[in-house]
Amino acid sequence: MGTFCSVIKFENLQELKRLCHWGPVIALGVIAICSAMAMIDSVLWYWPLHTTGGSVNFIMLINWTVMILYNYFNAMFVGPGFVPLGWKPENSQDSMYLQYCKVCQGYKAPRSHHCRKCNRCVMKMDHHCPWINNCCGYQNHASFTLFLLLAPLGCIHAAFIFVMTMYTQLYNRLSFGWNTVKIDMSAARRDPLPVIPFGLAAFAATLFALGLALGTTIAVGMLFFTQMKIILRNKTSIESWIEEKAKDRIQYYQLDEVFVFPYDMGSQWKNFKQVFTWSGVPEGDGLDWPVREDCDPYSLTIEQLKQKADKRVRSVRYKVIDDYSGACCPLNKGIKTFFTTPCTEEPRIQLHKGEFILATRGLRYWLYGDKILDDSFIEGVSRIRGWFPRNCVEKCPCDAETDQAPEGEKKNR
Repeated sequence: MGTFCSVIKFENLQELKRLCHWGPVIALGVIAICSAMAMIDSVLWYWPLHTTGGSVNFIMLINWTVMILYNYFNAMFVGPGFVPLGWKPENSQDSMYLQYCKVCQGYKAPRSHHCRKCNRCVMKMDHHCPWINNCCGYQNHASFTLFLLLAPLGCIHAAFIFVMTMYTQLYNRLSFGWNTVKIDMSAARRDPLPVIPFGLAAFAATLFALGLALGTTIAVGMLFFTQMKIILRNKTSIESWIEEKAKDRIQYYQLDEVFVFPYDMGSQWKNFKQVFTWSGVPEGDGLDWPVREDCDPYSLTIEQLKQKADKRVRSVRYKVIDDYSGACCPLNKGIKTFFTTPCTEEPRIQLHKGEFILATRGLRYWLYGDKILDDSFIEGVSRIRGWFPRNCVEKCPCDAETDQAPEGEKKNR
């Protein structure tokens, strides 16, 4: 009961405005269409309620819908958790290892980042998701991931209902040439006949719902595997990019050091328990985090400060090798690029072969950065900022990247 209250206990009624956004409208619309059509098809044309199997099937459909909506609204309204405005570390000397947020008028706690959409510093920020119109972070990471798991499972069940409904209802009307196949079609020939006949409108609605269910299974399922991958390493999407840039910085300057991610507990089970707990409340307070024995509590934030001071690492230069139209889900850039498009409202950059891009972060198949409009790399020039496919660009060679290194580092080389 306490967990249920956490869903409906909003900070204020303004939270309800999160529903008035294209992301929740589409997400809830897909859930409503797939759930309603699956229940209607089951009761009217495939597996009636007067049978034991039909009753169990109907209860399962309701169960999927309730669990999906519960975790969806939990992720949306409970939110990721925000760093208190004006927050400072208990030890004032620790502030030298932290970045200061001018908007929130306080220091960014370890693992926190400022979200321009939420206009707050988010605890253990992973990304801002338009489908829940909120950030995914410390408090709602588990609910968000469970939603990504349950949605495909529910859609698989619904897709099975849709396929079997169309098959059983069309079996007596169309010849598929399967005369040698012996199938018991008693469900389609039951007496009395269905109150509502399975006509053209029902077939079209079922086929449309099947397309939504299959598309959701593929797209959301891939997002689930992406989230589980970083959870089992106790990372976030942002921290994965920070680690990648840390290794790039060490390799570029040929430093005698090894970057060790400080929050990896050493086993996937321990990392898993950092997010998923029996109580539903994640471990810790979102401000202080346990670290490996060989790491400092501020190891990651110190690395961020190093990268911020290093222009070359902060913005890695890439050259465009293939045109990109700026489409949100490009069909001509590969199936993996298509299905792993970033779940964010940030724009995509249109690219032309031969242009240059400064990338600041990214995912496995996508990068985020700035396109220089005047072909110069001078700080403060006009830029276009957004996402672009990784397979459309290639990293510039070291001799070109040398121009991006701080002046002192150039002399050392």
